[in-house]
Amino acid sequence: MTAPDILVLAAGTESTAAVAKLSYAIQLSVAPVFLLTGITGLLSMFTQRLARIVDRTRLLQEALARGTTQEARRLRKSLDVQKKRMFLINRAIFCVTFTALLIAAVVAVMFVSAVAVLDLAAILVPAFVLAMLMLIVGLVLFLQEVQLAISQNPKRYY
Repeated sequence: MTAPDILVLAAGTESTAAVAKLSYAIQLSVAPVFLLTGITGLLSMFTQRLARIVDRTRLLQEALARGTTQEARRLRKSLDVQKKRMFLINRAIFCVTFTALLIAAVVAVMFVSAVAVLDLAAILVPAFVLAMLMLIVGLVLFLQEVQLAISQNPKRYY
């Protein structure tokens, strides 16, 4: 017997059953909402990192414009690394944003499923698994970006 069934039996009214279903739906939705909060923190960190990469790229471009021919090769190499870092962090942001979208969809489907007493597990399970896979891909891309940053300037990180 589920929690809403117990509450319906105890109260004995139909309106209480509707409230119990709503309460149960809210309880089910709490964990994914906490996950969304964590994803928001990741997105904030990723966008701040992207802003630092863009700032560094601008500095390198200015230095290239006023630099000597001897420095040009080193600066172009650094700019290539910055472009790779931007690509990786942009892809990480995409993957984590897509994760947030999927988690929000999971919360909505869970809520509808609980209130309407429908079995929507065939939708929920693949959506949640895909969300976790996208989160993993986003984190791996972020780690690759960090590794590139460290390889470019190891003294800064050690």
